[in-house]
Amino acid sequence: MPEILVAGAAVFAGALVQGSVGYGMNLLAAPLLALVDPRLVPVPLLIVALAHAALALAREYRDVDWRGVGFVAVGRLPGTALGVLAVASLTERAFSAVVGVAVLVCVLLSVAAWTPRPTSRALVVAGVASGTFGTASSIGGPPLALLYQHESGPRIRATLAACFAVGSSVSLAALAVAGQIQLDHLTTVLWLSPFLVAGFLVSGPVRRHLHGTRMRVAVLAVAAVSALALLVRSAVG
Repeated sequence: MPEILVAGAAVFAGALVQGSVGYGMNLLAAPLLALVDPRLVPVPLLIVALAHAALALAREYRDVDWRGVGFVAVGRLPGTALGVLAVASLTERAFSAVVGVAVLVCVLLSVAAWTPRPTSRALVVAGVASGTFGTASSIGGPPLALLYQHESGPRIRATLAACFAVGSSVSLAALAVAGQIQLDHLTTVLWLSPFLVAGFLVSGPVRRHLHGTRMRVAVLAVAAVSALALLVRSAVG
């Protein structure tokens, strides 16, 4: 029970942040779940992430940029392959450092003068980056969030939720084909579900305060924390 409570607290925090800002679940939940029990990642966390994406889509489906989701999906396929290649050719510490520096540079450029827009070419590139970063380091949200940082809060949350739903579904399908999904994974998800739903519900009132400049600051803050977490991981890993 203590382990379930710790894992549940991590899922609650991840659901709250992702429900409010649009991403951040893996940043908060993945490291703690891995510490509690390595079997909690990746399968249970992927199922939890898929469930959260479904809840977010149900809440703000009218604001999804489906065109953007399509371009991101196109880029995610080669990005996933690059992520697998990075895992095979680089140490985890080295790749975490590369991703952390890249995300941090993008955040600093955004604060200074860079004004990214979700054009078709930029979306494909962000999809490649998200697929690569997500596959190799489990943090694939920042490239997409940074690209949409000037959009409205509902647009960011709904579009990222759709992207995460596609990505999680593909990953789970691949794991199922490989025989990596077990019955105890589903039992674990049932234990974590109340924490997921609670975090998502609490994010409802919070997201009403995140709009305009506040939303952009929140997006950049989560991206910066993600980058710093990866740099710390590379330093102590």
